[in-house]
Amino acid sequence: MVRAGAVGTHLPASGWDIFGDLRKMNKRQLYYQVLNFAMIVSSALMIWKGLIVLTGSESPIVVVLRGNGDIKFLTKGDNNEVDDRGLYKEGQNWLEKKDVVGRARGFLPYVGMVTIIMNDYPKFKYALLAVMGAYVLLKRES
Repeated sequence: MVRAGAVGTHLPASGWDIFGDLRKMNKRQLYYQVLNFAMIVSSALMIWKGLIVLTGSESPIVVVLRGNGDIKFLTKGDNNEVDDRGLYKEGQNWLEKKDVVGRARGFLPYVGMVTIIMNDYPKFKYALLAVMGAYVLLKRES
């Protein structure tokens, strides 16, 4: 039986002893973890750019809020200062489903909620990124 305070036992001050874990790493391990993190970020960017090329769109993945099934759109060109209402029929303020030519290539319900939450609560986004970054930096290969 091992008692608290006995020689050879290690009881961390808290579960979030991040700096203690960083101090335990030698320079080689720390560089390895930083490179690991950089590879993950660059891989995500390459996947995003690949989706841009495959779809031919600057926004290959979009979030659409479908409230009550009555879908209305308001379009705006990327290089325009104002929306495209001046191009619609006289008196028309919104495009409806019947006005849109095209089709969805995929449908993943509720996945876009992550994007919406991160845009509505930026502190949550930064906290999540910090936790993920700390995990990648501190996770050791076995």
